[in-house]
Amino acid sequence: MRIAVVGATGMVGEVMLQVLAERNFPITELIPVASEKSVGKQIEYKGKKYTVVGLQTAVEMKPDIALFSAGGETSLAWAPKFAEAGTTVIDNSSAWRMDENTKLVVPEINASSLTKEDKIIANPNCSTIQMVLALAPLHEKYKIKRVIVSTYQSITGTGVKAVEQLENEYAGAKGEMAYKYQIHRNAIPQCDVFEDNGYTKEEMKLVRETQKILDDKTIAVTATAVRVPIVGGHSEAVNVEFSNDFDVSEIRKILHNTAGITVQDNLDTFTYPMPLYAQGKDDVFVGRIRRDESQANTLNMWIVADNLRKGAATNTIQIAEYLVANGLV
Repeated sequence: MRIAVVGATGMVGEVMLQVLAERNFPITELIPVASEKSVGKQIEYKGKKYTVVGLQTAVEMKPDIALFSAGGETSLAWAPKFAEAGTTVIDNSSAWRMDENTKLVVPEINASSLTKEDKIIANPNCSTIQMVLALAPLHEKYKIKRVIVSTYQSITGTGVKAVEQLENEYAGAKGEMAYKYQIHRNAIPQCDVFEDNGYTKEEMKLVRETQKILDDKTIAVTATAVRVPIVGGHSEAVNVEFSNDFDVSEIRKILHNTAGITVQDNLDTFTYPMPLYAQGKDDVFVGRIRRDESQANTLNMWIVADNLRKGAATNTIQIAEYLVANGLV
């Protein structure tokens, strides 16, 4: 099993290598791939050194699977080239997510739709993944009408520059700015660029991707995405209106029995999800589960996950594991 990690020297790429090692993914040959400026650099995987190669070299090496985390432009230009060479691409950027011929996959929800013909597979947005993992089993049982979500997103979603900006601001040092404003002791109500409708791309990803993954365009979704000075993961306040009434204890039971979810919801012990404790873990954590007393058939939840792991690297690798386990590569 020859595996290429495209964007191996980036933040998500490094976590991908870590998760591949932790999960003991069956690799016979690792091909770390990055931009020309990183070609020739060495990375370490399971105690062994590997030399970073360029994209064209990687295509010619014909890996079985290419895990992409190198930005949308790179994915649009290079994913088809890998696919033409017979490689199955699992792409972490937004480039292919809304393409009607590309499947958008959260393995616990819709991996069964994958076939050998799917040569480019899209990994959803980090904030979408954690939300839909909790919504999917509830939609099946109660049918979701509307979702209102407010996100509190880690600076790691922006990348290394944002982490450096926060560290500089902590230290009172001047440096390169990833954001237009100070992030230390601040909350910035803008994740990604604004679209014509006044929403950011990140907010519209939550709308469009949720409908695609749950395969239901009737679900109304509205979102506000906020960047906060947190390193550990993304948090979301999610309000869900169902067509049918529910019992809160039944909701907890459904979520508890859902693969990939840990319910943390005990008010007596002040137990609820926080990014501090989600960091470095693969599960999605759900708590503050309670009825919305202002509206019928409506629920409030607080959902937290490590955006670099389940929100990116781990979900990508789980897709690869499904492909291998089911003989699709």
